[in-house]
Amino acid sequence: RNETEQKLADIWAQVLQVQQVGAYDHFFDIGGHSLAGMKMLALVHQELGVELSLKDLFQSPTVEGLAQVIASSEKGAAVSISPAKKQDTYPVSSPQKRMYVLQQLEGAQTSYNMPAVLRLTGELDVERLNSVMQQLMQRHEAFRTTFELKDGETVQRIWEEAECEMAYFEAAEEETERIVSEFIKPFRIDRLPLFRMGLIKHSDTEHVLLFDMHHIISDGASVGVLIEELSKLYDGEILEPLRIQYKDYAVWQQQFIQSELYKKQEEHWLKELEGELPVLTLPTDYSRPAVQTFAGDRIAFSLEA
Repeated sequence: RNETEQKLADIWAQVLQVQQVGAYDHFFDIGGHSLAGMKMLALVHQELGVELSLKDLFQSPTVEGLAQVIASSEKGAAVSISPAKKQDTYPVSSPQKRMYVLQQLEGAQTSYNMPAVLRLTGELDVERLNSVMQQLMQRHEAFRTTFELKDGETVQRIWEEAECEMAYFEAAEEETERIVSEFIKPFRIDRLPLFRMGLIKHSDTEHVLLFDMHHIISDGASVGVLIEELSKLYDGEILEPLRIQYKDYAVWQQQFIQSELYKKQEEHWLKELEGELPVLTLPTDYSRPAVQTFAGDRIAFSLEA
């Protein structure tokens, strides 16, 4: 009904990958979730010049409602992250620094591996699949990144080249679970690669594609990007070059930590959390151990329709 609603509907359709969005559609009813919400709000900031919060989305989860919030908000230019200058090593982001420490804990081993298993139906060109993966290794620096300590600080090193040899198996269907279990092995985060790939052939038209990568270079959203780009390149599509990589965000974040705005935020939370903090006590089956362990179990069950 107006330009803001139209632009907002187009952004929602792009983020949620739906054909059409109506003025009264509820963001979370048509496939939205918090990660998609953050992506959508970033695009709103970029294209409409208005910075909104997730709270705004939860309170006004329709195109109509959010357009009204936008109309009453102050406009301002979005800050763009610039590519970092080329150097031997780069700083890491806060989550990566935390992940580096957690990986050193005794017993961590494969606790921060991110495996994915995809069933492929139809004829498969294995050579083309291998070629596509090499393209993705060059496209995304994360696949060519290692982590180390330098002068007491965690840093990331990006290599010009990285090999990713695909493990190949020919096996019956019942062997799949055993192969997947053996495929998932600990990574050394100071050595390449932090990503591995495998393929199980059941027949000429039935394959299982295996991925495993360390959480320090990837997250749930990244896996979605990997699968989407893998599919497009395999189908012969040409992808737009990437303007920035994750290391550029890490450099930007380090600069932000030196800013006045960050110092104000830090002061706020130091005041908010001063004094003795209560121990988090959630109802659990067992007492929290003095030292964190990675012990767990797997329970398989089915749900009726």
